[in-house]
Amino acid sequence: MARYFDVHPHDPQPRAIAQVTAMLRDDDALIAYPTDSCYAFGARMDSHTGADRIRRIRHLGDRHHFTLVCADFAQLGQFVHLDNSAFRAIKAATPGPYTFILPATKEVPRRLAHPKKKTVGVRIPDHPVAMALVRELGEPLLTSTLLLPDADEPLTEGWAVKEELDHVIDAVVDAGDCGTEPTTVVDWSEGYPEVVRVGAGDPSRFE
Repeated sequence: MARYFDVHPHDPQPRAIAQVTAMLRDDDALIAYPTDSCYAFGARMDSHTGADRIRRIRHLGDRHHFTLVCADFAQLGQFVHLDNSAFRAIKAATPGPYTFILPATKEVPRRLAHPKKKTVGVRIPDHPVAMALVRELGEPLLTSTLLLPDADEPLTEGWAVKEELDHVIDAVVDAGDCGTEPTTVVDWSEGYPEVVRVGAGDPSRFE
């Protein structure tokens, strides 16, 4: 049964955030948490079970691009290779509802990178709860949109997430409704931006 944390959407309680990150760190937990686009699955980047659990729940193949949610641009730069044009454009668009696919550095566990392209998604969300979790954890949060198989839209309420996934995840962080639109995904792995999914972020700046 998943633990349920009811947190303030703009000023999350430090004790609750510390308890969630302790579960991630000590128990290899898989959580559901709010972002600036929609709810997402989250696990430690070094978790040996997190990625596989997300794949099982979402019915994903091994070529799914996972996303590393980072606390700031300095942290993001440790996990992906950025040229000058990507650096400037991505820095200007973050924090925000964008995911960028870029070549992974050696800091990214091989099982998380795309098996052929050696790429990974990265993003910096504009959401106080997501940012509090990543800062408290001290490392990126392995993330995937909380979109269930055969569903047209992600779940939008924490209580509904708990009801649906109570026995397959370890915790739900509820900060109220956070929308149904996933991030806009921009693939920059070939040295130029290609919008591969239009979502919550304005794609025109990358077209």
